[in-house]
Amino acid sequence: MQRPVRVLVAKVGLDGHDRGAKVIATALRDAGMEVIYTGLRQTPEMVVQAALQEDVDAIGVSILSGAHNTVFPKLLHLMKQEGMNDVLLTGGGIIPNEDIEELTKLGVGKLFTPGTHTHEIAEYIKEWVKTNRSF
Repeated sequence: MQRPVRVLVAKVGLDGHDRGAKVIATALRDAGMEVIYTGLRQTPEMVVQAALQEDVDAIGVSILSGAHNTVFPKLLHLMKQEGMNDVLLTGGGIIPNEDIEELTKLGVGKLFTPGTHTHEIAEYIKEWVKTNRSF
């Protein structure tokens, strides 16, 4: 790859707990990625616009509010509208396994639950980008 992988880390909605997102952002940076952190209380529209402006390879959403079945489909819809078909949408948080399966069927990338090692997340993103993006 000619440049570092670019990842946007986002917190969507009223979920005000961002410690995990900051840990992931730091771990991805330490793994050699360029990370853009949007901060708290973003809308799906704001996240997709930021991802477009920053020309990212992946969007990682941290969600603890239980709104994952609303947030991820909305993000996918907006990404498709913007032609972001080669950008990974991934994330993590408190998401039940049955919901993970349904979101994966919709096209969301791998979703990570608490306790996942940060190197596993970084490797997944790097491999996905290497396989699915050309730059």
